[in-house]
Amino acid sequence: MTFNGIETIIILKTYTFGGILAKTFRILAVDDEKRILTFLKSKLKASGYDVITASNGKEALELAEAQQPDLIVLDIVMPKMDGIETLRELRGFSSVPVIMLSAKGSDTDKIKGLSLGADDYLSKPFNPDELVARIEAIRRRLTGESKITTTEQITIGSVIIELDKCRVSVDGKETSLTRIEWLLLNKLAQNAGRLMTYEELLTSIWGPEYLNDVQILRTWISRLRGKIEKASDTTKIISTIPKVGYMMDVPHD
Repeated sequence: MTFNGIETIIILKTYTFGGILAKTFRILAVDDEKRILTFLKSKLKASGYDVITASNGKEALELAEAQQPDLIVLDIVMPKMDGIETLRELRGFSSVPVIMLSAKGSDTDKIKGLSLGADDYLSKPFNPDELVARIEAIRRRLTGESKITTTEQITIGSVIIELDKCRVSVDGKETSLTRIEWLLLNKLAQNAGRLMTYEELLTSIWGPEYLNDVQILRTWISRLRGKIEKASDTTKIISTIPKVGYMMDVPHD
């Protein structure tokens, strides 16, 4: 194929995961610092991933559309088009998982990234082994999504959740959810009326590596509430149990 005027030969590699032969998990690493990009490529390749790189947001968007990576590691601070703007445009055509890299202490950027659909964030400087662990957690989550086979339909007030079709409607109008929002809703809906602790939700949706990362859970619950409760005239669908967790209302008959 030809990309930016350069003829490229794409070689599909395979790896064995759990005894099953599968396509290599492809990661797009994006950072304007060549030293960091080289390091990321080396570390991720050594961990068994197929890696492509981009040094700016525009190039990242082009590669994301042309190469369709399985996951993107995206730096926030970049000239011309920063990571936040890149993510905003990316979400216009792709739901690929994204891990944001942010400067230490930039909580505002982290929250903004999560609100735009980033799956996770990691502060610089970071432990490369932690990055790999977070990538593995996302990969496990992606594998687990295909195992949801229930055909149950749940109705809570004006909200209808069709678990088998991954579809939610509010006041008769279908509502679009991101992958993380859907997984959270699915978990809460199948345990309606039961308290789900922070630890239960974090480990089941993100993995054991996220056991204490309550902020990321609060951010995604807030996003989910904004979509399923804003048009509803019922009581709160997702209740907060302070310092413990969340609980979904019992479905109405």
